Amino acid sequence: MSAAAAEADVATIDGIVGALYACVSGPAGPRDWARERTLFLPGGRLMSARPGPAGGAVGESFDIEGYIASRAPFFEANDFYEVEIARRTFQFGGMAHVLSAYEGRRSPGEKPFLRGVNSIQLFHDGRRFWVLSILWDNERPGLNLPDLRG
Repeated sequence: MSAAAAEADVATIDGIVGALYACVSGPAGPRDWARERTLFLPGGRLMSARPGPAGGAVGESFDIEGYIASRAPFFEANDFYEVEIARRTFQFGGMAHVLSAYEGRRSPGEKPFLRGVNSIQLFHDGRRFWVLSILWDNERPGLNLPDLRG
């Protein structure tokens, strides 16, 4: 069982989305995986989408521990800063869907080398927000970042 979440991380949509980006951003080295674990509802999923070798798309799906195991070596060896640049949110009752456009950088002031969109599904249990799932895809030739500022 993970530790309790910081109230600022889970009280609002801004807080939980900001915490998600903060958990994966920083200089080469370990990330705050304990904090990341507190954001996810047990059973939550993280999924990437990318082009398949024969066309179409390929997806990878992880629980939080699988995600950490798959990404920790990259973060240990690389400076990486992921920054939200635009967002569109739909909220109804206890659910929220956040489309969050991001840029990846090697240092905070550097030009981005990566852009994409996180599709984040959140659940509010009356006390706090929980991440149910995140699906992301990166911009590439033929797939341009949409305008999410509206």
